[in-house]
Amino acid sequence: MALTKAHIVSTIQNHLDLPRKRSSELIEILLEVIKRTLENNEDVLISGFGKFSVKDKKERKGRNPATGEEMMLAPRKVVTFKCSGKLRDKINA
Repeated sequence: MALTKAHIVSTIQNHLDLPRKRSSELIEILLEVIKRTLENNEDVLISGFGKFSVKDKKERKGRNPATGEEMMLAPRKVVTFKCSGKLRDKINA
């Protein structure tokens, strides 16, 4: 099961004994800060967790899976995540 925003809000609410609305506002503010930082092509480094980066993908050949027709895919930007050593160790423990 995936961790949802609603579950994060609920966990924050229970841990900090905050009203649900305030917990939701905190999460929305955090996510907005992360989005704006990535939109500005800056990395988001969260110590002990990992690093989010924006990478450029070049134009490349692709194929339409329905028709098999070859096409060129436009250049684009993607967000990548690299976990920290501490997180990797916890996952592999």
